[in-house]
Amino acid sequence: MSAVAPSRTFDVSGTSKVPFSRLVSVEMRKMADTRAGLWLLSIIGLITIAVIVIFFFVTSGNADDRTFINFLNITSTPLGFLLPVLGILLVTGEWGQRTTLTTFALEPSRMKVIAAKTVAALVYGVATLLLAVLVAAVAASIGGATDAWGGDEIVESAKMLLVIVMSILQGVAFGLVVLNSAGAIVLFFVLPIAFNLVANLWGWLNERAMWLDLATAQTPLLGMDPATGMPLSGNLTGEQWLNLASVTALWIVVPFVIGLVRVQRAEMK
Repeated sequence: MSAVAPSRTFDVSGTSKVPFSRLVSVEMRKMADTRAGLWLLSIIGLITIAVIVIFFFVTSGNADDRTFINFLNITSTPLGFLLPVLGILLVTGEWGQRTTLTTFALEPSRMKVIAAKTVAALVYGVATLLLAVLVAAVAASIGGATDAWGGDEIVESAKMLLVIVMSILQGVAFGLVVLNSAGAIVLFFVLPIAFNLVANLWGWLNERAMWLDLATAQTPLLGMDPATGMPLSGNLTGEQWLNLASVTALWIVVPFVIGLVRVQRAEMK
């Protein structure tokens, strides 16, 4: 009687799936473990402190400008430029460092990995904004302004949070489309500049910038009138919310969907 050949298959059907929370924690640890990520996080902290110090010197002759809202604006503005880069690095790191085979072997669901990277980027963004809010509150408390607290701190902080979340998601989307750190960062910063240059030369496009340009549509969230550049009082109008929805679909949702399709079809090397 012939011997039965041993089975060479490895049954993993009984193995539990990797928890999503573990994937998120791994992605967050990756950001702090890499030199690029660590430098970026350090630069964000240093710039936040630096702008506070500079603002104190600039307003030395007018302490009433040292309000919480002003401090929040100057501490969170750099975050809108730097946090999207963090999202880009989280997404493109696997492809640039050739670790996709390891990552997707341990977690075959590419969509689950991308979701974990997106959540990790948003967690970093929210944590950084909370730090900016804390620094702004401390600075306003010792700034010496007559009325440092305007009473709408929660609303303004919520608006700033929305701007930060949109910026991070746009960075993640561009990273998914390009799958290359340098290329995605260049595209993220160059495309808005190119749009503004074309809009200044093409009147039709400039008149519809609120519907097409992300930075222009976000201006009311930052408390400024996009037409005059003057401070804007009150909440956003219905049309301004529609402007935000339009540019979000154009600059975030569409690139994100294209990027997800590309990641699903991309060859791992």
